[in-house]
Amino acid sequence: MFRVIARAHMKEGFEMEAIEAAKKSDAIQQLIEQGEIMTVGCFQWERNVFIYCECIERVLEPEELLPEMAAFLEDWPGHSAARKWIPMIDVFHFNEPASYDHWLRKETVERRVGRVAHLKPEMAASYIYFHYQLQEERAFHGPKYEIIAMHENLLFGYQEFPAVVEEPILPGKLSTTGTPVNWSDSRMDLHFQPWEDGHLYFKPIEQLFAHYCHSPKKRR
Repeated sequence: MFRVIARAHMKEGFEMEAIEAAKKSDAIQQLIEQGEIMTVGCFQWERNVFIYCECIERVLEPEELLPEMAAFLEDWPGHSAARKWIPMIDVFHFNEPASYDHWLRKETVERRVGRVAHLKPEMAASYIYFHYQLQEERAFHGPKYEIIAMHENLLFGYQEFPAVVEEPILPGKLSTTGTPVNWSDSRMDLHFQPWEDGHLYFKPIEQLFAHYCHSPKKRR
């Protein structure tokens, strides 16, 4: 199992075309029927588009998932070849896939949610530091399918409701105990840029689509 999270930016004036292309993607439906995807969701905030995908057998690139969107997306600089999608870095998860069967949903998911927040750039290292400790020390448990990814200082989070909380099967990578006993002592309130309305932390964003293959084919 592989979890893919990426970010794209819609061309100004072509937002509606990009959104329609995402919603009508034939490639995703075909990949689901082929048993290559367990869960996939696409979310929009302003001109940003985010894709979250659980790949069963191999890493699926966003270009393969949503080829119809390419004409309506900006190019990202930084590589010799132009890119439409930027991989986002997994900076926190409570749990991770140990196997295909471990990751199958046992109960019906009522809502799949995407959300975004901005870190203060000077606090990005501190945010990752605290969250990596929490994640790998298994300091406390949280929603199994929740994940937070980052590009620059923008955070994108994926959640499912009702939340499933389980002890991870895979062992943590740290044997330390550095996570504050009281998580509020990590002062996450100092890490985030406030929104224009004064709100801190994450805000939910629009879902373009979300699919779950209830009985995906097992790995060959």
